[in-house]
Amino acid sequence: MTDLLDPFDPPGVAWQRVEQRLATVRLIGLAIWCVPLTLAGVVVALVSPHWWSIAWPVAAAALGVWIAWLIPRQVRAMAYAVRDRDLYLRRGIMFRNLTVLPYVRIQMVDVRVGPIERSFNLAGLTVSTASPTLTASLSGITPETAAALRELLTDRDRLTGVRATPTPGLADTDGPTLPSADGPTPPPDPSQP
Repeated sequence: MTDLLDPFDPPGVAWQRVEQRLATVRLIGLAIWCVPLTLAGVVVALVSPHWWSIAWPVAAAALGVWIAWLIPRQVRAMAYAVRDRDLYLRRGIMFRNLTVLPYVRIQMVDVRVGPIERSFNLAGLTVSTASPTLTASLSGITPETAAALRELLTDRDRLTGVRATPTPGLADTDGPTLPSADGPTPPPDPSQP
């Protein structure tokens, strides 16, 4: 019998886990919406003559506790791997997901930091590809790691192996010098204001 490979853990991949502080950030976000919702339910239950009005705060509190239990596990399952030609993103416990982003398909890289993330020295990265349906995100990395990944993923010369060639007629000076109909434009005269 052949040994089946785990499709979510390819051989030879060095996984980098996201920062565990992301769990704290997500728990704070959970508390921001769950605590007021539960408190509002308690107020309604106290002023309502119906005994079943207690269901709202109990349900909100139970949902909040369940999500609070789940968040640290989700964060532990998140990882990424930087390879020679692609970026792997892995997440999920019950519903696992492995996204492979070939560098040559990447169109845009967006680094984002919210106020809570900033206070925990965390950032996120969103990568858009040539496919309109694929946008992948990575949360829970340091701003330095996000900046390094952004530079790595947008370095076209390294990714394609082709050096960019200058466009004919454009000078590499302070700004582009566009060609005129009479030939190349002379450089600007520094004595002119």
